[in-house]
Amino acid sequence: MGLFLPSAAVERVIDITPELLRELGVRGLILDVDNTLAEHGSPQPFAGTIEWSRRMADAGFGLIILSNNTHERVAPFAGRYRIPFLSMCMKPLPFAYWRGARRLGTKCRETAVVGDQIFTDVLGANLSRMRSILLTPVSEEKSLSFRIRRRLEKGIRRRIRQKGLGPEK
Repeated sequence: MGLFLPSAAVERVIDITPELLRELGVRGLILDVDNTLAEHGSPQPFAGTIEWSRRMADAGFGLIILSNNTHERVAPFAGRYRIPFLSMCMKPLPFAYWRGARRLGTKCRETAVVGDQIFTDVLGANLSRMRSILLTPVSEEKSLSFRIRRRLEKGIRRRIRQKGLGPEK
């Protein structure tokens, strides 16, 4: 179960504060796109996320987008947020996470992965020896593989709440 437990959990990316990051010992953030910065497949960022990313950068935190999506999907977000990105990352394998930390100039233990999926974002962070911040998914994905993963996540999310790591729901 430990590989699937995040360091912290919040509702939305904009709920992540400099105080939380300092408490976790984090200097850099690796961000997912779908259900983190935008609805799954949407070209529109969630309200307030661009401003949030600028506040985090102004507070001294490095940011990079890491996604399993294509360059064509990820590049427009990176441009809007004015942060670097890596696409086609094969999460949860740790190689792209390590590359992301190198690009940020942070050690693994000083880097947090932010995303909505336990079996990619949290697992990948833990395999990479990074912190992880799990978000609550905003929208439901339609594919069968996503529906299966979300069903498997339910028990783990319940355990996360019981451990006091995340928002109560």
